[in-house]
Amino acid sequence: MNTIKRTWNRTSIFKFLSLGLIVLGSMFICWSVFHIMTQTVDPVEKGQADDIQWAAKNAANHQALTYAEPSIAGDKIGILSIPALNQNWPIIEGTEAEQLAKGVGHFSQSVFPGISDNCVLSGHRDTVFSEIGNLKIEDKLIVETSAGIFTYEISNIRIVDKDDKTVIVPTDHAVLTITTCYPFHFVGSAPERYILVADLVNID
Repeated sequence: MNTIKRTWNRTSIFKFLSLGLIVLGSMFICWSVFHIMTQTVDPVEKGQADDIQWAAKNAANHQALTYAEPSIAGDKIGILSIPALNQNWPIIEGTEAEQLAKGVGHFSQSVFPGISDNCVLSGHRDTVFSEIGNLKIEDKLIVETSAGIFTYEISNIRIVDKDDKTVIVPTDHAVLTITTCYPFHFVGSAPERYILVADLVNID
């Protein structure tokens, strides 16, 4: 009788301990799953995270861009700064002779600076853009307007025929296109155009 009782007690204790371990194990698994699901996941390195934050910031800035009121031909809409040449020029709405005599002209059928598309600026080769041929890939172009300060980086330099319409085609991101007559020292109506293409890299 005592032997049976001792056996029963051992069996009960073993079952109780086994059940306790199972309960504790289940609780641990549930806690681990909950911890993983609620923990912030950061799968990128710091540099990549900074890039993502910059892109998000600029995407928000793109959506928030506003220009106070529509510009008409002859209005000053901003300032173009070229650090590599230590130059600053007013940006005037329009590209007719009257506007180009005042500074850099903004092609009215293109978007304003900072907007996600192709912003086209033109200027005379013998005045505002007389030194533009000294610029290189990765040089910066800074445009300051009422909507913000936009920094562009030159990504392409090319020479095209004066009738080449690819200069003013839409783009899928914010681009600044600078055009002037070429060759720079040509006498008379120049047959070509010198083109700088710059991508937006920062918004302040």
